[in-house]
Amino acid sequence: MKKQKIFYRYYRYDGKPLEAKREISFEFKLASTLLLDELCFVFNKEKLEEAINNSIDRGDKERFLQLSEAYRHFIWE
Repeated sequence: MKKQKIFYRYYRYDGKPLEAKREISFEFKLASTLLLDELCFVFNKEKLEEAINNSIDRGDKERFLQLSEAYRHFIWE
């Protein structure tokens, strides 16, 4: 039995070019949103902890009480 050969011929497409949109899957959207939320949460928490420590070092009781009130939202579970 002889092997069959296939020949392909390519022709230039003269029509209007097609634009395809690639939809990002739900899993990637969710994972990226959760990652960004976690990064923002950790960054804001670290900045707030740093500000609280600075207010303790300076002895600024009013600022400490204000920042500790805002910090409660980060440690609530």
